[in-house]
Amino acid sequence: MRYFFISIFCAMLLSIGTFALAQDDTSSEAARQQNKQSDAARAAEESSSKDTRVDLSPPKDDEKNHPLSSVPSTDDNNAASDVQEMHPWDPHKAAKDVEVGDFYFKQKNYKAAIARYKDALIYKSNDAIAEYRLAESLDKSGSGQEAIPHYQAYLKILPHGPDAENAQKALTRLNAEQSKSNSAAK
Repeated sequence: MRYFFISIFCAMLLSIGTFALAQDDTSSEAARQQNKQSDAARAAEESSSKDTRVDLSPPKDDEKNHPLSSVPSTDDNNAASDVQEMHPWDPHKAAKDVEVGDFYFKQKNYKAAIARYKDALIYKSNDAIAEYRLAESLDKSGSGQEAIPHYQAYLKILPHGPDAENAQKALTRLNAEQSKSNSAAK
C-alpha cells in the first residue's frame, strides 16, 4: 500500500514537470517572436546617413570674420562673466570627507587630510569645521601662509566658536612670522 502512494505521488510530479516544460516552451516561443519584432523595428529606425560625411571644417573666410576665434579663452576673459561654476551641495558627503580628513590628521598624513578637507568645502562651502581643520592641517604641514585665509574664514563663520581662541592665536603667530620674514627680506 505504501508503494502504491509513492508511485502515485511520483506520477503526479512527472505530470506537473511535463506541464511546466510545455508552458516554458510556449513562453520562450512568444519571447522569440517579440525579439524578432523589436529587431525588425530597430532595423527600420536605423539611419541611412552612415555613408554621408558631414564637413566640419570652418568656412573659408572664418578667420577674417572672427579673428579671435582660434585664441583659447583664459580666466581673465571669463572674469567679467555672470556665469559661475556650480558645485553639488551634499552635507553628508562633506561630513564624511571631514571624518576621513580627521583620520588622516591623526595619522599625521597632512597632505591627505588637506585634500579631504578641501573636498568637504566643495560639497559644503562655509563649513566652519572643515575651514578650521584645513587651516590647522596646512599650518602643521608648513604652509602657514595658505592657512591664514582659512583661519580667517573660520572666525568669520564662528567668531565665538569652540576653536575661535586657537584660530586667533594661530593667526597672531602666523602674522608675526610673516612680518619677520618680510622685514628680513628687506
